[in-house]
Amino acid sequence: MRLSKGLEIEIYTGTSDGQIVGLSERIIKDLQGFVREPDSRNIEYTTAPLSYYDRLLCSIIRPRHNLRKYLQRIGNFTLIPGSTLSLGGSNQFYRSDLNNPYHNYIEKTYGTRVVTASVHINIGINDPDTLIRACRLARLEAPLYLALSASSPFLDGQLTGYHSTRWHLFPYTPDHVPLFINHSHFIHWTEEQLAHQTMQNVRHLWTSVRPNGDNRPYSLNRLELRICDLIIEPITLLSVVALLEARLIQVINDTSLDPLLYSQFSPDELLTITAHNEKAVAKHSLTAKLTHWQDGRKIDAQSWIQELYQETLPIAKQRGFSCFLNPIKRILQDGNLAQQWLRKYQSGCSITSILTQEIEAVAQLERELENKLCRSWLVA
Repeated sequence: MRLSKGLEIEIYTGTSDGQIVGLSERIIKDLQGFVREPDSRNIEYTTAPLSYYDRLLCSIIRPRHNLRKYLQRIGNFTLIPGSTLSLGGSNQFYRSDLNNPYHNYIEKTYGTRVVTASVHINIGINDPDTLIRACRLARLEAPLYLALSASSPFLDGQLTGYHSTRWHLFPYTPDHVPLFINHSHFIHWTEEQLAHQTMQNVRHLWTSVRPNGDNRPYSLNRLELRICDLIIEPITLLSVVALLEARLIQVINDTSLDPLLYSQFSPDELLTITAHNEKAVAKHSLTAKLTHWQDGRKIDAQSWIQELYQETLPIAKQRGFSCFLNPIKRILQDGNLAQQWLRKYQSGCSITSILTQEIEAVAQLERELENKLCRSWLVA
């Protein structure tokens, strides 16, 4: 069994020296497959749900291939790594659609705290109650995926003290979201939030993990992991997807793997633990000191991920995608992107030079992947 996988990727556009420039209005007018975010400085594209990683890789790269060509054509622009406004601009919101009332609400309520780039990982699970159970576990382990993906240590040209400034600033909405007991609980709770306007619509559930589907909350078919910073490197991104998929296969096949059954803590205590873990990882990522949801033992994020990797590797091998899981070891050894950038900063590199180097390195990597793996997909 392989699960279907789809990605929602938000990414900044700008100049080759890392300055972010709002171009979404032009992009969505001239290119298919892209949608606007409330602020014009980032753009989103979505891959179709696919079961095989080689095809998913090409679905990540193909839209960027077309977008990069377009950006070069209109003014020598490019794609910017990172999940925050690293060099500046957080003092002003640049609306992409002045006539959209939801965008108006977002700007007035949250400001530029939401002007971030990220990746949302959607994994297909068709049975609603199995999906809700999977969401319970994934939500408690979501900090581990943030630790792997952290890529936002800078904001407005300054060091922030956080590895994921994005998740530190992002408005968790609504303030309290329970561990849902079953599908009926999720439906009832969502209807209550909409009635009380703590959610403006069914999309206005901004937590680390949520059930997703074409007619939320009634028709659900996938788990959406929303906590990850933008993972700009495609192979690294696939390794995080593979870890999540292997863990979810394990959950689907083992009904006892449920925090409501398998933990010494109450649901409210689990939420408190997870909130602490998310805050710790936003600050320290892989070196964060965490509390394990199962028994309360203290463990750093890197060691917990290593345990999870060893536990899920046999599953990935059995399903034939362990090669895509393997890069997790490299992240644990070399650090996530935030840690790599911070080492360069501490050695004397400026934030601009760090971004410039990353922009070129990712563009070169994508060109190589296009030529080696995805050429037949990339007919412009």
